[in-house]
Amino acid sequence: MQLVVARVGRAHGIKGEVTVEVRTDEPELRLAPGSVLATEPASVGPLTIETGRVHSGRLLLHFAGVSDRTGAEALRNVLLIAEVDPENVPDDPEEFYDHQLIDLDVVTADGAVVGRIAEISHLPYQDLLIVKRPDGSEVMVPFVAEIVPEIDLTEQRAVIDPPPGLLDEEQAETARGGDDA
Repeated sequence: MQLVVARVGRAHGIKGEVTVEVRTDEPELRLAPGSVLATEPASVGPLTIETGRVHSGRLLLHFAGVSDRTGAEALRNVLLIAEVDPENVPDDPEEFYDHQLIDLDVVTADGAVVGRIAEISHLPYQDLLIVKRPDGSEVMVPFVAEIVPEIDLTEQRAVIDPPPGLLDEEQAETARGGDDA
């Protein structure tokens, strides 16, 4: 299974380093020196990570064959993709890898369909589930136990208990048990 683990940002300095927007909960594993990553667009890669370091709170990577700022700038917005074993799961039953959550159906406690998890955004203080709704819009759901009390991998669904205003008014009414007319 292939998963997007990062997006290349701006060049950093003149020796070919780039900033990356991390999209994995295990950057130390997926973005370690020696890792070979596929890319989107595919014509750019694969890319091999030579070095990685944190500078001012941002992860900087240097790829084999990228020796200057021009080469680094050419990689801007390229998605980095890792091959992940779908059978690989965390030891703690309360933890989940991104690949376990992507494509889960999202429903409220009373069964109202909210959408499907399209992406997980890893922020410094909490993770967000990016939920694609049936109408094509997206909603960001904080991935905390109070709002996402249940992940059922067997049923392939995430149950949420959204606070008022998290979903649009119609969905918020449904979540509060209002009439669904």
